[in-house]
Amino acid sequence: MRRPDQQTTTRPTPDAAPGPTPDTPPAEATRPGPGALPSGAGAQQPTDRIGPGAQHLADATGPGAQHLPGGTGAARRPDPAGSRADGHRPTGSHPAGAHPAGARPTGARSAGDLTTEAALAPYLRGQAAEFLRSLRLHHEHSAPADSGGQDAAAATRALRRSARRISGCLHTFRAALDPLWADQLRAELAWLSGILAREHAYADRLTRLVEALHQLSGPALPAARGVRAAGDGATSDAQGRAALGVGAARAGALLERRLTLARTRSHSAALQALGSSRFHAVADAVALLASDVPLAPGPAGRTAEALLEPAEHAEQRLLTAVAALPPADTEPYNEAQDAAWHQTRLLLRLHRYAHEVVLGATDPALTGAGHALDLHRDAVEAAGAAAAAARTPRIAPATAYALGVLHADQRHEVEAARAVFRETWPYTVALSAS
Repeated sequence: MRRPDQQTTTRPTPDAAPGPTPDTPPAEATRPGPGALPSGAGAQQPTDRIGPGAQHLADATGPGAQHLPGGTGAARRPDPAGSRADGHRPTGSHPAGAHPAGARPTGARSAGDLTTEAALAPYLRGQAAEFLRSLRLHHEHSAPADSGGQDAAAATRALRRSARRISGCLHTFRAALDPLWADQLRAELAWLSGILAREHAYADRLTRLVEALHQLSGPALPAARGVRAAGDGATSDAQGRAALGVGAARAGALLERRLTLARTRSHSAALQALGSSRFHAVADAVALLASDVPLAPGPAGRTAEALLEPAEHAEQRLLTAVAALPPADTEPYNEAQDAAWHQTRLLLRLHRYAHEVVLGATDPALTGAGHALDLHRDAVEAAGAAAAAARTPRIAPATAYALGVLHADQRHEVEAARAVFRETWPYTVALSAS
């Protein structure tokens, strides 16, 4: 995490990066809710090295590093993505710690403003106020006489977005807050955001799978992968197309039944949760947060270091997780690797929220990487839904075949999302170690 008194440069988002969707709704019961935090996050320290031959992460200070009052060194980032191994940089890029014409990133804070009272407390109060506004809009657009389903869905997304940010900050900056209060509220917000995410996730998953089936079974069916003899390849493709055409409609109907049922149950669970005493207790706690942020007792937790050190630790954990991701040449279809990518996605979210608190703005360089991890999550869960549907008892062989092709297609989407992440990840040191 760059310190506010350290000159920085905001790296532009790579041109290949998809459009920003930093708050793509996470989804179902088998996945931690959007407000949920990685298991074991907190006291764990990053390893000294990202990987073989990589630079040290733990040594954040060194000659030439600028310091805050009190002598604490400024953490240094790995080289930006524009750096090359020969030490040269593309035209228009700047070394770490330099910024053209002395400019500073928009919204960056000065070191004197980086205290819990000046930075963290206003941020939490603002997110709490946004939570309450979204809740009011949700109630207004969820009335029986209101036909604005899209407005209600937008209010739900805004409600979850603010809940995730509050939860993430309570986790990262726990030492600067009342720890018991922070742990309790974070757990309740994780429960709420997880409940609210499932209905939307099932609907998106069904849309994704049905569209993929239509593309696979249509006239533009992609050629089979691998090298075949011309005659054998044509015969096999024709047979595969015919079998897929027969089973695609049944597979789509099966997926629609399963996922629509899951969506309906999730909708009922969300309505039940929003009417429960547990939810009203959460809303009351957030309402109190909008006016009063319980800080840690004593002055020690209110200095700049109380925010800088946790934010830098969140960044180091992210870099370590990225370095530990499987390299690009690993065997595809290895579903055991999915958990590491999901963990990286959660750590990236925590880092983004900490960046908003410390620097007063989001980091645009991470937009493409975050979107790629969202696409990765969606493809993994869609592949899992196709595989689960294929295990339905007594389905026709053509249906099972179509679901198998659909599963393989979504796993290829997983690999594509991983490739996009590697291309858009802005720090070359972390990925070079993999």
